[in-house]
Amino acid sequence: MAMKGLNKHKRRLRKLSSASTVRLMGASLYAGGDAIRSEAFRSISAGSVSGKNHVASTPGESPNRDTGNLQAQLKTEQPKPLTVEVRSEAEYAAALEFGTSKMAARPYMRPARDKMLPKVRKDFAAAFDKIVKASGS
Repeated sequence: MAMKGLNKHKRRLRKLSSASTVRLMGASLYAGGDAIRSEAFRSISAGSVSGKNHVASTPGESPNRDTGNLQAQLKTEQPKPLTVEVRSEAEYAAALEFGTSKMAARPYMRPARDKMLPKVRKDFAAAFDKIVKASGS
């Protein structure tokens, strides 16, 4: 017994697995990663004073901007079509994020991720919904 609408269903599945779909979803993921990077950047700038009047942040708070290097080294990259990495390439980034034996953590990336995750998920779901709806036509 033949399945009714089988060919239409196959066409829709082909559309959903196309390079165009991967490209659009990758773009949505990149936008989400960049939103996280922007929030981390903002959190480092919030309330800080650079230069001579710099005051270090307290443990558990985002680091206060001093030289601007930590922010300048924040990167959003897409090594694969459906993979996004957000990081700081400053040599001391991990020490600030996780702390050391001599300094308590001043996390900035994980709080940015946690704050932006609901919006990133919502935007990703909306992009996917749009693609799924378009695949039916």
